[in-house]
Amino acid sequence: MSRKGKEFEDIACKYLESLGYQILARNFYCKGGEIDIIAKDGDTLVFVEVKGTKAKSFGDPAERIDRIKMERLLRCIEEYLSLCHTESLRLDALIIRGKDIEHIRGIEL
Repeated sequence: MSRKGKEFEDIACKYLESLGYQILARNFYCKGGEIDIIAKDGDTLVFVEVKGTKAKSFGDPAERIDRIKMERLLRCIEEYLSLCHTESLRLDALIIRGKDIEHIRGIEL
C-alpha cells in the first residue's frame, strides 16, 4: 500500500470511530482484491472502500470506484462472510477530497 493510501485510510478510520464505529480489520486481502476497512456500526457489519486525493488534477476519487472495483469488492465480501457470518451488512464508501469527507452509505451490491 502506498503511503498516501495508508494516510487516507487512517483519516477514514478516525472519521468512522468519531461516528461510533468499531474498526474490526484493515486491508483484508482475498484472491483478486482487498477490503480497505471492515467495521461495526451498531449491529451492522460495514465494508468500507476508501478513495482519496489531495490534488484536483488527479480527478475525482469517486470515479475510481468502477464496475471492476465493485466486482472485486463483492468477491472479497463473500470470502469474508464465509469466515464470519452476519445477518446485517452494508457497503459504504468514503471519498476524501483534501480535507472534505463524503460518506456514501449503503451502496447497492
